[in-house]
Amino acid sequence: MKLKKGDTVIVAIGKDKGKKGKIEKVFPKEGSIMVSGINIVKRHMKKRDEKNPGGIIEIPKALNVSKVALMCPACGKPTRVGYVVSKGEKTRICRKSKRNI
Repeated sequence: MKLKKGDTVIVAIGKDKGKKGKIEKVFPKEGSIMVSGINIVKRHMKKRDEKNPGGIIEIPKALNVSKVALMCPACGKPTRVGYVVSKGEKTRICRKSKRNI
């Protein structure tokens, strides 16, 4: 997976198209990520006890990696991720500006 926790992404497809956010959690096996403030769904919860009163609550759901694009910190545009190996070290680069991410 080319995206990591802490990266800024922009949503390209879906109900939140155009929104930006930071990656909070990465699920590499499922190919999905959790982004703060993106893909919020409403859930009807039954009352359990006094701590859980029930009602309609908002829950963030995971978002597929194919629906987002990485925002380059240098140029500020959505871009794809490339790799460069130098001195035995693999680093991620922006495909548009060719700078390190």
